[in-house]
Amino acid sequence: KPVIVLGVEDAAITLIKDLTKSQEWRVVALLDDNKLMHGREFMHIRVEGAITALPDIAEKYSCKHCIIAMPSANHLARREAVNIANLADIEALTLPAMSDLMSGKISVSQIRKVDVEDLLGRDVVNLDNQGLSAMIADNCVLVSGAAGSIGSELCRQVLMYQPKKLICIDISEYALYKLQQEFSQGETTTQILYIVADVKNKTRINHMLLSHQPKLVLHAAAYKHVPMMEDNNVSEALINNAFGTFQFATACQTAQVEKFVLISTDKAVNPTNVMGASKRLAELVCQSLQPKKPSKNAPKTQFITVRFGNVLGSSGSVIPKFREQIANGGPITITHPEITRYFMSIPEAAQLVLQAGTMGKGGEIFVLDMGEPVKIIDLAKDMIKLSGLQQEEIRIEFTGLRPGEKLYEELLADDENTLPTTHEKLRIAQARNVSAAWLEDLLTWLEKVQHLSEHQVKIQLKDWVEEYQSNAVTLPEPSIVTIEPSQTIH
Repeated sequence: KPVIVLGVEDAAITLIKDLTKSQEWRVVALLDDNKLMHGREFMHIRVEGAITALPDIAEKYSCKHCIIAMPSANHLARREAVNIANLADIEALTLPAMSDLMSGKISVSQIRKVDVEDLLGRDVVNLDNQGLSAMIADNCVLVSGAAGSIGSELCRQVLMYQPKKLICIDISEYALYKLQQEFSQGETTTQILYIVADVKNKTRINHMLLSHQPKLVLHAAAYKHVPMMEDNNVSEALINNAFGTFQFATACQTAQVEKFVLISTDKAVNPTNVMGASKRLAELVCQSLQPKKPSKNAPKTQFITVRFGNVLGSSGSVIPKFREQIANGGPITITHPEITRYFMSIPEAAQLVLQAGTMGKGGEIFVLDMGEPVKIIDLAKDMIKLSGLQQEEIRIEFTGLRPGEKLYEELLADDENTLPTTHEKLRIAQARNVSAAWLEDLLTWLEKVQHLSEHQVKIQLKDWVEEYQSNAVTLPEPSIVTIEPSQTIH
């Protein structure tokens, strides 16, 4: 089949060489926005003009396919190329990700359909490899929630820096087993331990930390699904996310862990739901444990928080849900036509968490640069197009905002100012101080929440997270709570 290659980077030249052996594809033309390349030939194939010329060149060669061969270009350039192809009714294919090509895992010729992640994709993260190596190489690293979407990627990224030992903790035996199966396929000199444990189990966590003496702890374990935590699971969300963080963090202090990095969320900012408020409490717990002034007797653990938005393709996120709905013929369900979310790839989020870990000195809340927010309806339309269907073929239904759901997320709180760092994708939020007395009172309240009604807990939660806004504060206490089954985008 005739195909036009967009881009004349090294990857494109390698691709042309590989495709000369292909039974399926025949490269007929090249297009590139660099005018100096126009008219030149590579492997006897001419650069016929800019990428905007695609519709005319495709008509000239009766071509219905193009391959976007620009792995090092920024995501906006790749998105523009896809848009040009879509408008001309040309199917766009793409190369594997640059990281996969560099690792040697796959070759250039393994072209694939453009995915929505390519359109939302972000530019390559510049990492302080020397700093990361100093923090991780030949040391012991522990990841909680290790089998989850973020936790497992943190483990993958950590392994690249060759720690002496990696301890993977998760409460889900099956998820941990799946992680073990994945890592057993690879080659590593790192000793990897898979430990089924609950971070609230003080005795087990203390024993494990004292036995293995990790230098770095990445705390990703949390309940994160907004609607599920909003009804029938309120006390569990608070106990797991806030009290669990306290138990785990203080155990790390006892074991003299050097750095404790809390994975937080944009939903912790001016929270309108229990999950967000519980993560805000976890942030405040870590800030209260950070010594205000260094002293000989103060615990040496540095507490660092990293806050970011939605990650592409994580469990329960919107993209896998939309994929499933499109495969079933629709409809795609969205809670509101104006709803927007920030997105970031899982590897990028994990890399920036580690980068923040090297930069943090204790007490900071790092905010990741999430780029521009994406309208969920635009995301749905892109996914319909990329699946080869017309928008009219898949219905989009609006189901209404769920309790605790925001139209848009914020990454900074109102009373926090942000300061730049030496890394262009990380900023520091200057948050309010938290006293030891506040922490003591919070722990006393958390012991009581299981004995209160969910309505009472939501009302009292505002005493601990001032910026929390819940509809429970204005509504009378319900006599019977019913949850209607419906879809959410989280």
